[in-house]
Amino acid sequence: MNVYISSTLRGFFGRREQVETEGQSLRQIITGLMDEYPDAGKAFWDEEGKLRSFIQIYVNEKNVTAEENWDIPLGQNDEVLFLPVIAGGAPTGSLISEERRKEITLDDQEIDRYNKHLMLREIGVKGQKRIKAARVAVIGAGALGAPVIQYLAAAGVGTLKIVDFDEVSLGNLQSQVIHGTRDVKRPKAASARDTVKSINPKIKIEMESLKVDADNVEEIIEGYDVVADCTDNYKARYVINDACALSGIPLVFAAIYQYEGQVGVFNLNRGPCLRCQFPAPPPAGLVPTCAEGGAISPLPGIIGSIQANEILKLIIGIGESLDGKLLAVDSLYLHTRILEVHKSERCPVCGKNPSIHKVEYYDYDDFCGLKQEEDEIPVEGISPDELAERIEKGEDLTIVDVREPHERAVHRFPNAIVIPIGQLARRQKELNPDIDTIFICKEGKRSILAIRTLTEAGYRGPMYNLKGGTDGAKGIIFSNEGAWL
Repeated sequence: MNVYISSTLRGFFGRREQVETEGQSLRQIITGLMDEYPDAGKAFWDEEGKLRSFIQIYVNEKNVTAEENWDIPLGQNDEVLFLPVIAGGAPTGSLISEERRKEITLDDQEIDRYNKHLMLREIGVKGQKRIKAARVAVIGAGALGAPVIQYLAAAGVGTLKIVDFDEVSLGNLQSQVIHGTRDVKRPKAASARDTVKSINPKIKIEMESLKVDADNVEEIIEGYDVVADCTDNYKARYVINDACALSGIPLVFAAIYQYEGQVGVFNLNRGPCLRCQFPAPPPAGLVPTCAEGGAISPLPGIIGSIQANEILKLIIGIGESLDGKLLAVDSLYLHTRILEVHKSERCPVCGKNPSIHKVEYYDYDDFCGLKQEEDEIPVEGISPDELAERIEKGEDLTIVDVREPHERAVHRFPNAIVIPIGQLARRQKELNPDIDTIFICKEGKRSILAIRTLTEAGYRGPMYNLKGGTDGAKGIIFSNEGAWL
């Protein structure tokens, strides 16, 4: 039987896209896989031995994550898919009321500009007026936000809000096509605004250069017809989802990682929200984010274009949306799947007995594994300058690299020991507890998880996290030591 592994989890399965295994039930298949790939256990099971809530399991595109489904007999031709958060049906009508549509007019220039839409029977003049009347908030002006913002602007969405706190960097330009070389070090929101002005000067652009959090998210989305989640971190995704669910605003979600993307529509007509599908994100550092794991250049264009398409369909009120469904796209192997998303009665936001009633009262740092527990021993860090100095002095150190293979190919530590996080506990004997061990990753987050993993496993040698990871060390170690490149 073939078992398909989503790209976020492939590091635990020898980088394989699919594996063959024997078993007459899902439970037997899972047991066999864990025996063959023991490192996957840390990703799949929590401290209580339960399947982590950021992983969903499908058989032939049917969600069978609940453990009561694991003993149902499977056929030889059944396909199993493990899908983590990275993160339809016929619409009941347009998000834009008839009153708002009737208030809109199109001048001669707009008729020329949008003539391709006007020729489509499903859109026509009425649909284009709805597009012009619409107010869309796009949170994130990076890789996903780039195509979404540009296509919505080109389509004539009347009001676009662009929200992003970050600045453009040279490394963004490979995939964030809304920005150019001259925009490096400029705020992404301002750069995106200027690009939109050149695409369509007739639309209204609102810009906010800030980080979305529990304190400001409701104000950011207030008064908008639909929100596009184009962010790249779990904390923002759950904050945005909860605010949209509590406010009754539809959310068009998209996420990318390496070669894989997901698109879904949440909170539409009291339908399921993101937490109905993925109740919680993975623990901090367990799986790399898009920023850490990378993505092939066209992928955000593919996924972002689908996201923009879903937004326009909701505005116009045509076709079938991804409400109650999640589209999973694997661009490397050209696989696409539309998976069911069921509304969960136990969802803490939109379920029968919700426990979350206001965004600002929920502890998202704790929820996303970002907060340090009071009884948790702090992880000591070492700066790139300190590490470089100790290396130059020839001090006896052990450097452990927990990054993915493709990350090490870009910036490598030739004298480092490569140990994936899932193997640390059983390979701790390879470390010398009498000397300092420095753990490195791309941004300094996964290495913190690595240290805590070893501490829980009983290792007592001195351990330090490289602050800022290899990103923070580029200008120090890599620019001065050619051997480190």
